[in-house]
Amino acid sequence: MSDIPSSVATRPLRATGSVLRNRVAGCIGHAIEWFDFSIYANFAIFFGPQLFPATDQRSALLAAFGVYAIGFVMRPAGGWLLGAIADRHGRRTALAISVTLMALGSLLLAVLPPYAAIGLAAPVVATLARLLQGLSVGGEFAAACSFLAETAPPNQRGFHGSFLFFGTGLGLIAASGIAWLLTTVLTHAQMAAFGWRIPFLIGALGGLFGYWLRTRVEETEAFRRTAGRRTARKGSVRVLFTQYAKPTWTLVGTSVLGAFAFYLFIVYVPVYAIHRSGAAPATAYAASTLSLIVFTAVQPLFGRLSDRFGRRPQLIVMAAAYTLFLYPVVLSVGDTFWSIAWVELFGIVLYALYTAIAPALMAELFGAEIRSLGIGLPFNLVVAVLGGTTPYLMTWLQGRQQENLFLLYVCAGSAVSLLTYILMKETRGIALDAQEPRA
Repeated sequence: MSDIPSSVATRPLRATGSVLRNRVAGCIGHAIEWFDFSIYANFAIFFGPQLFPATDQRSALLAAFGVYAIGFVMRPAGGWLLGAIADRHGRRTALAISVTLMALGSLLLAVLPPYAAIGLAAPVVATLARLLQGLSVGGEFAAACSFLAETAPPNQRGFHGSFLFFGTGLGLIAASGIAWLLTTVLTHAQMAAFGWRIPFLIGALGGLFGYWLRTRVEETEAFRRTAGRRTARKGSVRVLFTQYAKPTWTLVGTSVLGAFAFYLFIVYVPVYAIHRSGAAPATAYAASTLSLIVFTAVQPLFGRLSDRFGRRPQLIVMAAAYTLFLYPVVLSVGDTFWSIAWVELFGIVLYALYTAIAPALMAELFGAEIRSLGIGLPFNLVVAVLGGTTPYLMTWLQGRQQENLFLLYVCAGSAVSLLTYILMKETRGIALDAQEPRA
């Protein structure tokens, strides 16, 4: 008979169970968040004429994407508010709040009467719903990055952090798959009449599950160690931009290309293919779904590689490839499945080199008392300014036959991030507890 007490023997099992529960909470909760957030863009082509006053399809789509961009105004506010809550009251609390706000926004959109029935109240409520969702996503990313990095083994932060965007991928696959399924089984008239409401209702119900899941994980040890420190310093914007100025600006530079890449390749390319190349909606969304499956599958692989070889090499490869090849690749999109899938795969596999390590990289830049705010505020400012305007700007330039100008704009952003990646220090292996305020 073994002399090892049963309580000692079961500790590894408890530790393994705790790590698994944390990964599931971060992954599934983030999947629900991003399913809710992305279905707006996927279904804007159908509900735009229903909720917004317009004289033609393009005007309605522009109005819908205008509200999509307005929602990004709240992302920095979410990064600031929920980031401060995460630093002062815990990562778990902020994560539960974020998924609740997202579900509420989806519910509002699911039951919103059309413009023909309630007039201007329709676009007003739609805007309110997007503001709530923007607030949610802004705070979600920061708290989830902190949570996953702080609960991961020090030499596996890239791998464990990769499950954040693995969850994002699951949510986006579900959103794209729902779009493909509904556009296959329903006619365009049925989609415009009621079909677009179905995914918003699914998202609202999923939010309830996300809340239940996130209230049942333990708070991180890193937060508990800072719980007794002065609250005036924790989650302080002044401390962030003075004592953590260098890592803050580093995060800004690293985020520029990521903001463009997500909304260009994941959100807009299917709509772009439908309008520019005449692709059937079902074809475009099927190609998008395939590319998202690949994007999701490679997250743990790229996270593991970064734990072995470092964060910088992957970032440099991504930015260099975008700078050199993005322009001709995007313009090559056609109306067939593989012509769309090729463009999608080029963009988001390279993007995965960044997303797989972003949670670990960003968490490694800041101390625990300022970590969630340090990630949330600057990152969401970049996303709001650059990413949020991408669908609207692309649609507007496409109408003027000048979409190539936007691609040159993105290439310039790629060059900015490439320079940042070359100049930044490697963060792999840094001790999170050793992070001190910097001048």
